[in-house]
Amino acid sequence: MRKVRKAVIPVAGFGTRFLPATKSTPKEMMPLIDKPIIHYIVEEAVKSGIETVIFITGRHKRAIEDYFDYYPELEQILEKGGKEKEIEKLREISNMAEFVYIRQKEQLGLGHAVLTAERVVGDEPFAVLLGDEIIKNETNPGIKQLIDVYYKFGKSVIGTMEVSKEDVSKYGIVDGKEVVDGIKLVDKLIEKPSVEEAPSTTAIIGRYVLTPDVFEALKNTPIGKGGEIQLTDGLSILRQKEVIYAKDIEGLRHDTGNKIGYLEAIMDFALEREDVKNEFIKIMMQKCREIEQS
Repeated sequence: MRKVRKAVIPVAGFGTRFLPATKSTPKEMMPLIDKPIIHYIVEEAVKSGIETVIFITGRHKRAIEDYFDYYPELEQILEKGGKEKEIEKLREISNMAEFVYIRQKEQLGLGHAVLTAERVVGDEPFAVLLGDEIIKNETNPGIKQLIDVYYKFGKSVIGTMEVSKEDVSKYGIVDGKEVVDGIKLVDKLIEKPSVEEAPSTTAIIGRYVLTPDVFEALKNTPIGKGGEIQLTDGLSILRQKEVIYAKDIEGLRHDTGNKIGYLEAIMDFALEREDVKNEFIKIMMQKCREIEQS
């Protein structure tokens, strides 16, 4: 069985929910304290054994490329100031993995974004991590959990979680029979169904490990919800030829693609940072007192 060495991270979206900030700053580069969202996603991949990170990007996402590149001018300034630790941190970012950038020339959906990686991925199994979802699990990273399932069964694996019935229309939904604790053999996949259409409340979140056979399925995937080529629809076609598994991912998930999820993530990360935690708690307590008195 071939090793899962490559990860595809689609980051070509416009981030319209965060305008006007995302007019000039990619949403994936918005900071959680002092590290951008995309840094945490790449860290998860690297900790899970990924060696090559393939960004599906667009012409407005150059900041992501710059972030993972060397910055000799900045390093020279830091060196003059004797800031060797800072230089080391910058170099660690650039050396996390091999980075490849592919331009998605048209915004045709997640399925199309994954398909654009075919030439670089080749005939290997690969991971997919969405660029605005962070999964916190220090001992067993989210994508590693799926990679382990792939090594067990040798087939595509979808990351899932349970959601409320009212929220099923926000996600791709899967249904299936449990074969091992927390692992299902997928019977059905539907992209953003209505409450009445949803076969379950098991939602797809932004983590996948896919066999290269998915590329042929995506080439035959018709335009779906939102006028886009949906990855969920492509996986439904793939399932007609080979089995697919779904795994409930263990860990704390932050959806930073919406304002409330982003704010919640900032609070969560701040409360874990020893250098800001105490002052942050003081500020929050003061704000709560002001709200109570207003």
